Amino acid sequence: MLKAIQILGSSSSGFVSFSYRLKRKPQSNCDLYFLSRKPIKASNLSSLGSKAPSFAFRFRKGRASIASQMSHIHSESNPYGASSSSSTSTSVQSTGSIRKINFCQSCGGRTKHEIPDGEEKMRAICTGCGKITYENPKMVVGCLIEYENKILLCKRKIQPSFGLWTLPAGYMEIGESAAEGAIRETWEEANAEVEVLSPFAHLDIPLIGQTYIIFLAKLKRPHFSPGPESSECQLFALNDIPFDSLAFSSMLVTLQLYIEDRKVGRPMFHYGIINKRPGTSPSEIHAYTLDHHLKS
Repeated sequence: MLKAIQILGSSSSGFVSFSYRLKRKPQSNCDLYFLSRKPIKASNLSSLGSKAPSFAFRFRKGRASIASQMSHIHSESNPYGASSSSSTSTSVQSTGSIRKINFCQSCGGRTKHEIPDGEEKMRAICTGCGKITYENPKMVVGCLIEYENKILLCKRKIQPSFGLWTLPAGYMEIGESAAEGAIRETWEEANAEVEVLSPFAHLDIPLIGQTYIIFLAKLKRPHFSPGPESSECQLFALNDIPFDSLAFSSMLVTLQLYIEDRKVGRPMFHYGIINKRPGTSPSEIHAYTLDHHLKS
């Protein structure tokens, strides 16, 4: 049976997604497959055999699990300065990646990595108190601000993507709604007071565990200036948007969708999944596909 497997492979810039379809040979009784750590073509998989031991695939209960020795993920997963944990061992499954957590977040005890009873994904389980650590996607919220047929962008003063342009956006905080978070981030990055008009885009990036919620908004007052994380704030006419100097693929997708809506004369609500192309680095913002795009 054909299995679709998504894995993480290492590169000089971090981990990137590889999607292949593997077919078990009819004459083989083995349920273990191997795949090289280096990018390869799907057509070459059948010739790997046991000569490429970097990754081991085992089909279990209709799903594929992958165990490998890898370092922590460096990617667009940290665009807004969130901390990440370094590790030399990571367990990866077809539905996503699991950072190796060595210590319990509750009691500080050592953890073991196993699949808990009744579940299908590897988890960090405390050997002391028994608590399971669950990691959930991050939500990024921001505003696409319209003013006199122009869009407000901020030039980043922090890494990653230092010196590149972005919409004012950042991680949503506990205790606030998505709209409240977007308004707060806009104030922090652009010293701009805005009124949210409507939701505009919901963009998922499963590989890095992020969801973007971008709102259309307008300035309450025609005043803005760089916040601590911005070196510049500027209004751009649609024809002048610096598409080759944007910070992230998510910003590129959002602005392209907005321009498409302007061409048809009405704003829509968009949903889509951003998948980066295999072998590309986070800085290659044009290397993606927008899948399952829905609009209404």
